Amino acid sequence: MKLHAIAIALAVGLAAAMSAVAADAPAMPKVGDKAPLVEGTDEAGKAWKLADDVGKKVVLLYFYPKDDTPGCTKEACGFRDNIDALKAQNVQVVGVSFDTGDSHQKFIAKYNLNFPLISDTEGKIADAYGVRMNGRKMDNRVSFLIGLDGKIVHVTNSPDAEKHLTEMKAAAAKLKG
Repeated sequence: MKLHAIAIALAVGLAAAMSAVAADAPAMPKVGDKAPLVEGTDEAGKAWKLADDVGKKVVLLYFYPKDDTPGCTKEACGFRDNIDALKAQNVQVVGVSFDTGDSHQKFIAKYNLNFPLISDTEGKIADAYGVRMNGRKMDNRVSFLIGLDGKIVHVTNSPDAEKHLTEMKAAAAKLKG
């Protein structure tokens, strides 16, 4: 009976601790929210600021787990292959992960990617958007379409890489219409 009471106390304590951790995690911005104006460093070590693009372009800010992995490669190549159509809709694609600039350079070169990849090695950008995998130095696969007014117009939160391109293209097209 004593062991049963201890097990229940441990379970209750664990649940309380987990909810406290979840409460500390930043919330993921929703459609209609102002996009957090983050900044970082691109693959070449050049400073990048979201504020420099907002108001001039629609920004497709996408977070992905890791360079040169099957799902992330599929997603990046999908954006690469559709970059002309996206640019025609005034969309700037920007990828973000915990990978280093050196890793991003290799990923870009290997797959001829035609948009910037931002290194977020400390997770500040991931945390601002609430996309960090729980307890890991890795992003969940989440894409945000940010309108000219700096507000989020669409969010895709799915492990399915193809869904991001499909939904983002459709959302960008609606901005034109």
